[in-house]
Amino acid sequence: MSIRSEHVAILGTGMTDMSRRDLSPSEMAHQAVHEALADAAIEPEQLALVVASNAMGGRLCDQGSIRAQSWLRKAGLGSVPVVNVDNSCAGGAAAVQMATLAARAGSGPVLVLGVEKMWTGDRAATLAGIEDGLPADYRADMHARFVGEQNPGGSILMALNDRWAHDCIAEHGATLEQFAAAAVKARLHASWNPNAQIQQTVTVDEVLAAPQVSGILTRLMCSSFTDGAAALVLTPGTGAPLDAPRIIASVARSGNGEMDYHKRLAETASAMWEESGLGPADFDLAEIHDATSPEEIYALESLGLFGTGEAGPATVAGDTTIGGRGLCVNPSGGLVGRGHPLGATGLAQLVELAIHLRGRGGHRQVPGARLGLAVNTGGIIEGDAAYIGMHAVAAGSR
Repeated sequence: MSIRSEHVAILGTGMTDMSRRDLSPSEMAHQAVHEALADAAIEPEQLALVVASNAMGGRLCDQGSIRAQSWLRKAGLGSVPVVNVDNSCAGGAAAVQMATLAARAGSGPVLVLGVEKMWTGDRAATLAGIEDGLPADYRADMHARFVGEQNPGGSILMALNDRWAHDCIAEHGATLEQFAAAAVKARLHASWNPNAQIQQTVTVDEVLAAPQVSGILTRLMCSSFTDGAAALVLTPGTGAPLDAPRIIASVARSGNGEMDYHKRLAETASAMWEESGLGPADFDLAEIHDATSPEEIYALESLGLFGTGEAGPATVAGDTTIGGRGLCVNPSGGLVGRGHPLGATGLAQLVELAIHLRGRGGHRQVPGARLGLAVNTGGIIEGDAAYIGMHAVAAGSR
């Protein structure tokens, strides 16, 4: 693949250990940024821009605004401009899209950071922070609709995911065993990822027998509160080392309640194929927004990466596992296994793609990885997706 002017190179990556709960947002941000800058061989003062994502710093960390400026004030950035982004669970993808546009402008290296502190000891406050990703009036209506014995976890977003899981069963022929197989795969991959939140493998029977969260969703099918940070250093592709991975397409869509969430996924995917000149069959690995394991199956088919009714059987057969016969899905462990630190998730996905496209995956390396796809979604507008960000990344020349 030739290097075009609109391609943006990933010079460096950094990510924290997402199994920890003892670090502050500032400590996590400094760690991820330090690793990314060192990997890129860039000094802080050489940066042209910093774009940072966080969703809940105001509610949980007493930092309502200027979050990245506050948390990175000892990072040696000098007078480098810092822009903050909040787009709920998709803030990371939104920050990458902004950083990609800035890097294409060619003014210098751009640092993009996502950081989230979700473990504070106040579960209700964290749930409320997650639910800030819905309009206030819609949130109140959801609480009125999704209460009771079928939603013991108290999360209206997990209740919504349960409804989608039932839709996937009714409309796509999915089964509980297929959902459980996706959870098993997620935790297997996570056990191979030293930065993943979850390090224990499970069986299908254990997934199905786990405590109920909402409807048919069990605890082992759902993502958890996660503390973590991830960072990238981006630069115009024309001036970057040839072996650096390239972001070759960046696509985003925001919903307004006029379209079903999964139809919005399909619309965004169509835009990605048009912009990138690629198709679903071209990718070797994908990091998918699996807030729950059923959502992985549903999203894979909505995006067109698998045909209707095909993602579940492929998962059960091991085709989507590292070393499997088909598209490798969530080699990081995904949101269910690696973790879901809201504002950092979209960046963690791209860090994972870069690891494999640079051939640095070690014993969990996706064989022959040349093209990767990241899909990060966030917020719900009356059943629609508030934001979907997709990025296609190609390996550099070796």
